[in-house]
Amino acid sequence: MAITQELVEEINKIKERNRRVETEKAWETFWTRRIVVAVLTYLVISSFFLFAGVSQPFTGAIVPALAFVLSTASVPIFKSFWLRYINKK
Repeated sequence: MAITQELVEEINKIKERNRRVETEKAWETFWTRRIVVAVLTYLVISSFFLFAGVSQPFTGAIVPALAFVLSTASVPIFKSFWLRYINKK
């Protein structure tokens, strides 16, 4: 009987871990995360440019923020290519 209870507890732990991993993975792929990181990138870079005396710091800070968004948007394309052609198992 004790072994059965141990197995049930182990299964429950695995299920809980899987739920947590799925939630974390959902956050990693969610557009809200990308937008939050892009806005934070814009704020940090524009602040840096402002203090560094760069002309038009707020306009120049758009480039790294957009680069981040574009790079994360293109990752699924490269991932599917890699899974299909490179990582053939």
